[in-house]
Amino acid sequence: MLDLPSLVSPLPGPLSRRERVRAGLDMWLVDHGFIRDIYCNIHQITETVWRSAQPAPHHLRWAQRRGIKTVVNLRGRRDTCGSYILEREACHRLGLTLIDFPIRSRGPLERATLHAAAEMFDSLRYPVLFHCKSGADRAGIMATLYLFLHRGVPLREALGQLSLRYGHIRHARTGLSDFFFESYLLANDAEPIAFFDWVDTVYDPQTLDAAFTESRVARILVNNVLKRE
Repeated sequence: MLDLPSLVSPLPGPLSRRERVRAGLDMWLVDHGFIRDIYCNIHQITETVWRSAQPAPHHLRWAQRRGIKTVVNLRGRRDTCGSYILEREACHRLGLTLIDFPIRSRGPLERATLHAAAEMFDSLRYPVLFHCKSGADRAGIMATLYLFLHRGVPLREALGQLSLRYGHIRHARTGLSDFFFESYLLANDAEPIAFFDWVDTVYDPQTLDAAFTESRVARILVNNVLKRE
């Protein structure tokens, strides 16, 4: 059973001027916030759900003005990262609930994470913003799961959330998520099986990982050029 309150980010302590400046520089330079100030990859999925890259405080003010009540941080709690420090402070100041729900972008999806996501969708206070670092991979995974599991959108249609339009590159390790969903679709086409029945009784993360082939060019692009997490 998911304990959603345990995922709520703890209230931040007050930041000194020096700490706020240090966090801002870390966010902008180390965590590539200068790119997100140009383009934060923000997209509306449904009337109550948005997806984006890592928001800065001014992005969160924008979100609050649009009625967003909950921010789901797919990167997880990172107490030394300037982006997280300022995000947590801004959410508290703006009255937004910040949920830390880390998921993987380059490894097989874990059964526990999939079940927890399904439970979380039923428990969140909407409207919601899901975000990762670049808004391409983990945000795409959660958008796909939300549409498929919570809204009943056919999986093939929901998979449009994992596309180059959002910066997702399926031929690098980030494509393991595509491979996961497509493996279920193939199994279901061959013999209909409910998604979580397949996850719990058929899906083997290690076998899926071993069967996936990564493109060297895509790996260089994602790891060295785009510097994705």
